[in-house]
Amino acid sequence: MEAKKLNVKEKYRLLTRDLDWEFSYEDRKEAFPYEEFEGIKITDWSKWEDPFRLTMDAYWKYQAEKEKKLYAIYDAFAQNNGHLNVSDARYVNALKIFLTAISPAEYAAHNGFAFTGRQLGGIGARIAAQMQSIDELRHIQTQIHAMSHYNKHFEGFDEFSHMHDRVWYLSVPKSFFDDARSSGPFEYIVAISFAFEYVLTNLLFVPFMSGAAYNGDMATVTFGFSAQSDEARHMTLGLEIIKFLLEQHEDNVPIVQKWIDKWLWRGYRLLSVVAMMMDYMLPQKFMSWKEAWELYFEDAGGALFRDLERYGIKMPACAELIAKEKDHLSHQTWWTFYTFGHAAAFHTWTPSAEEMDWLSEKYPDSFDKWYRPRFEMAAELAEKGERFYSEGLPQLCQTCQIPMFYTECGDDRPDDTCYRSTHYQGERFHFCSDHCKDIFEDEPEKYVHAWLPVHQIFQGNCGGADLADVMKYYKLNDGAVNADYMGSSDEQRWKALKGIA
Repeated sequence: MEAKKLNVKEKYRLLTRDLDWEFSYEDRKEAFPYEEFEGIKITDWSKWEDPFRLTMDAYWKYQAEKEKKLYAIYDAFAQNNGHLNVSDARYVNALKIFLTAISPAEYAAHNGFAFTGRQLGGIGARIAAQMQSIDELRHIQTQIHAMSHYNKHFEGFDEFSHMHDRVWYLSVPKSFFDDARSSGPFEYIVAISFAFEYVLTNLLFVPFMSGAAYNGDMATVTFGFSAQSDEARHMTLGLEIIKFLLEQHEDNVPIVQKWIDKWLWRGYRLLSVVAMMMDYMLPQKFMSWKEAWELYFEDAGGALFRDLERYGIKMPACAELIAKEKDHLSHQTWWTFYTFGHAAAFHTWTPSAEEMDWLSEKYPDSFDKWYRPRFEMAAELAEKGERFYSEGLPQLCQTCQIPMFYTECGDDRPDDTCYRSTHYQGERFHFCSDHCKDIFEDEPEKYVHAWLPVHQIFQGNCGGADLADVMKYYKLNDGAVNADYMGSSDEQRWKALKGIA
């Protein structure tokens, strides 16, 4: 008798769900020790809907086809000196931030999903997490390859792995993923798959890839498109995990709500670097941070949280403050990097008169009143050869590890620095916001031992007491990779490449 031909659904089941096993002589709880300690209750793993709908065999074939197309474009970009087609060498500094801050975060996500893929008890969730783990590893590889061409011509790309564990501002993305990876598997997948991948990822990838397209960087556009199909799967995983947890048991609702509140805030703080990139670092601008936030969070995210109301999930309380900060975030972030540009691995500059007019148009309620005067003052000082750099070290937030430059936007006082503190076991800890303070107070033992770069510098653990020692510890070429763009080796090399007198 001829064997029955399996349909796609049956074949998929055999190659995924039927690979699971029953525990006959070992305790299932010992095999998945992290499944219960967060307080999450799972009543039936079979209710999990597989968002990827891929077998591992199909996954490899699908990804291999994408790799062939991607690297063909990389080769063409390199052979045709594609770096000469970017709008201006200032743009390349946005790529330095992406490589040093975002790409190592992809590797951290790879590690986190590998852990999660082992610890979730349901076979469908394990397969989804394992595929995403491989995706994240692929992303960092393709990003490094895309930017390796720029390393031949510009400063600041060569020591990104070393910098990740040491440079002060890179402690922000590092602490974000260290925080997530030291959580349990359910909190991790809510933090990354839902709060970051589903709710916030468009605010990361779309600005960088659109900015690359507007500024002639086809290598970055290409890896962005190649990664975006992976991101679409990741977003479906984020939505599925939320739906699954909320439908499994009503006791999961307050736990999930707390995680969403925490990780939306932490992800938003992380994206402050994207805000300044959009508004200040792109020679050819396409959208302001404020417009992006309104489109991708307030409109799209607002609709999402309205749908989640039927489960008892509310819009995170931090959204109200973020709505007020959107007029100020990018300006305050760029000003901080501008004044500490001598200790960074990329160049900064004052916006031109045309760029300030664009900012005035995009931020009519804030830029001219609060920020144009200080940038005009900075430009005048630089013109006189007195370029301003801050000589001190900033206080850092114990939770997000960002310098305390945010202001009291929630109380409509954007000229007053926001400062919060609390005591724990006889010590005082400092925070940039009520939300970071609340996160600390909910689980203080997770944050009291944070590796804060400024503290480490004061303690002599970063090479020495002065800037030259610290830059050597960072492996940064002081005088070439840092400080102002005007007069930098990058500017001089760019002019030579383009034949500009």
